[in-house]
Amino acid sequence: MKEKLEELFKLAKREIDGSLTEADLFNVKSKYLGKKSEISSLMVSLKDMTNEEKREYGSLFNKIKNDIELLINNKLEELNSKVSYSFDETKDSNSEYGSLSHITIVSKQVTDILKRMGFTVITGQEMEDEYHNFIALNVAENHPARDMQDTYWLSNKMVLRTHTSCNQVRAMENYGAPIRVCAPGRCFRNEDIDACHENTFFQLEGMVIDENVSINNLIYVMKELLKEVFKTDVKVRLRPGFFPFTEPSFELDCSCLICGGKGCPTCKNSGWLELCPCGMIHPNVLKMSGIDTNKYNGFAFGLGLTRLAMMKYNIADIRVLNSGDLRKLKEFNLR
Repeated sequence: MKEKLEELFKLAKREIDGSLTEADLFNVKSKYLGKKSEISSLMVSLKDMTNEEKREYGSLFNKIKNDIELLINNKLEELNSKVSYSFDETKDSNSEYGSLSHITIVSKQVTDILKRMGFTVITGQEMEDEYHNFIALNVAENHPARDMQDTYWLSNKMVLRTHTSCNQVRAMENYGAPIRVCAPGRCFRNEDIDACHENTFFQLEGMVIDENVSINNLIYVMKELLKEVFKTDVKVRLRPGFFPFTEPSFELDCSCLICGGKGCPTCKNSGWLELCPCGMIHPNVLKMSGIDTNKYNGFAFGLGLTRLAMMKYNIADIRVLNSGDLRKLKEFNLR
């Protein structure tokens, strides 16, 4: 077995050295350290060994896993250090050029901040199956929570995802625990459209699973994230909420930056804007995705990127962002 493990380490090192992107490295980690990896399969044989063999091979397993993780982290730092941007000062600054959308810019800012906190950015499909969008998130077929997400079913029995939470299920299935990921993306719901609701919007799912994770970790991540996005301390509050996939569940609100907390149509005259449903991941969700709940727990949050863009750029009506009306969009300076 020792020779086999050493050979797997050599293969992993070769693939890590040849990785060109962050996604390549994440795939290597899944291949060699995921719950379906050959190394994990070999670890199962420990239960049939003598105590002396368990001590010998257990420490070897841990060393190889730690060495692979160290190589991946070092390679990731190397790749990030090579990212560079150029600016051509000879370009005519008076000419009209297109730009990234407000939501794209905010999404990039948020993912960059979370990456510095150790999160890996992943993506997911917009057309989901019922299991990953609902059932694996503890939302059974007849669960009343589905009434809040009256949504778009397709002729192939798939659904346009109603949230980015399905990414956390696929991440747990593919990569196991511990894990720290974020997944930005577009979502779809049959909403009554008004100043702060649209049928198409953007979210970012964040998830941390490890040993001894607490709600304090979640609050810290959110406050640091918002402070960096808005470049100032942002007043936030947690309200008790209900989501089938978290327990306990909370609604994280931020003081409305459009009206300064005085009340406006965007915040429904409350002075607060709901920004981030969050909570500790429900044990049922962890178990359905193969996570050992005796060892691991975690938190998850669904950050509203569209609402975050509205706050950052002082956009009072969400419908402007999907309108494609350049006359309106030009009113909000990108910075």
